[in-house]
Amino acid sequence: MSGVRPGTRHYTVVCSSCGARYEDDGLLLDCDRPHEPAFLRTDYNRTGTRTGESAGLFRHASLLPVTRTFPDVPGPVVHAAERLGRRIGLDRLWIAFNGYWPEREAYLPTCTFKDLEAYTVLGRLPAEPPVLVIPSAGNTAAAFASAATRHQVPCLLVVPAPALERMRFPAPLDPRVRIVVLDGTATYSDAIACADLLSAFPGHHAEGGSRNVGRRDGLGTVMLAAADALGRLPETYVQAVGSGTGAIGAHEAARRLRTEGEAPPRLLMCQNAPFAPLYDAWRCTGAAPADPAPRLDRDRAPHFDRDREHEPLARELTNRRPPFTVRGGVRDVLSESGGDVLCTDNVAALDAMALFEEVEGIDIEPGAGVALAALAEAARAGRVRRDELVLLNITGGGRARQARDLPLIPAEPWLRVPWPGRDEGPRAVAELVARQLTGLAAVTEAAR
Repeated sequence: MSGVRPGTRHYTVVCSSCGARYEDDGLLLDCDRPHEPAFLRTDYNRTGTRTGESAGLFRHASLLPVTRTFPDVPGPVVHAAERLGRRIGLDRLWIAFNGYWPEREAYLPTCTFKDLEAYTVLGRLPAEPPVLVIPSAGNTAAAFASAATRHQVPCLLVVPAPALERMRFPAPLDPRVRIVVLDGTATYSDAIACADLLSAFPGHHAEGGSRNVGRRDGLGTVMLAAADALGRLPETYVQAVGSGTGAIGAHEAARRLRTEGEAPPRLLMCQNAPFAPLYDAWRCTGAAPADPAPRLDRDRAPHFDRDREHEPLARELTNRRPPFTVRGGVRDVLSESGGDVLCTDNVAALDAMALFEEVEGIDIEPGAGVALAALAEAARAGRVRRDELVLLNITGGGRARQARDLPLIPAEPWLRVPWPGRDEGPRAVAELVARQLTGLAAVTEAAR
């Protein structure tokens, strides 16, 4: 690791609701004043002396909330996609590719843009961090496992069993990186509920998801890289979303870059039917025509048939608790950008994945297929102009190519827990993890 002196920070953290300013300790997630739920955001001192790497993620270190950088961390690769654009009816389509694609010099370690957030979150941490507790559908867990192993940061990752398919690495994980697997019918949302309890354990701390400024600003480097390549901001930014964290980060990055009078890129967030809580919430309360929708909680998206969480092709998009009405969250950035939420189905997503591989020559993840399919449908419907400058975030790709090029081994879970169901599950998981940690502590003490 390299970077500035520990404890030196070139930014402050500001509450989106009350404007309170904080000196960051690397773990801060929320404003402590009484008001509506609200995101913290970063305010950077651009006159500081920080410089980034010559390439990769940390070339943007002056706009990342980090006190240390890590060498040789790749970043997004942005390129014009004329042939793909012609196939879907767009003349000015650009791709931000996040994954493994050697011909494009794309080498993200775990093949998705979650690597960007993992390294930024780790670079934000204090010198002696607690154990970070992180729930995931697979991609985030893989990214944190890889980065934390490389730099020996303790993490507790909670994932549903299907997530293990995405957790293959060149070498075994560091023993301080522990994976709790929920066997059976558990979903991503169940992993989130379990992590809420585990983060309260002594010596543990919630990574924070969308509340973590490191996560949002790390993902926002997609917009920074695009501005470098384009020489300006795109008119429209398209991304598949579960929580919407990446799209919020892109909007926040664009807001920092735009010149006076320049409009921010229009956000088009894409979800995978039949499980599309942000799509339903936006249709119910946002600027789009109202459709019948379920009841809304005060700070989250609607309730819906939970059984449908298993049906989307893109499981990484199935977040039951997206930050919809949080100040600075999804609804705010959609409104500020004049954006919209699109929705497409599994068949269209599969067709889009095949189209991308045919035209561009590399495989992409289901979430990226959802984004491409939704964009193509919007172009056909005239919701995106043919001459519009569009940036499509391919949030993950090259996994099949990487598996052919590199020897990878499956991650070994630290603990597997049979999932007893949504009512008893989180508490049962917490009790089993507590027992495991207690036993581990006793063994460690005896060894001394």
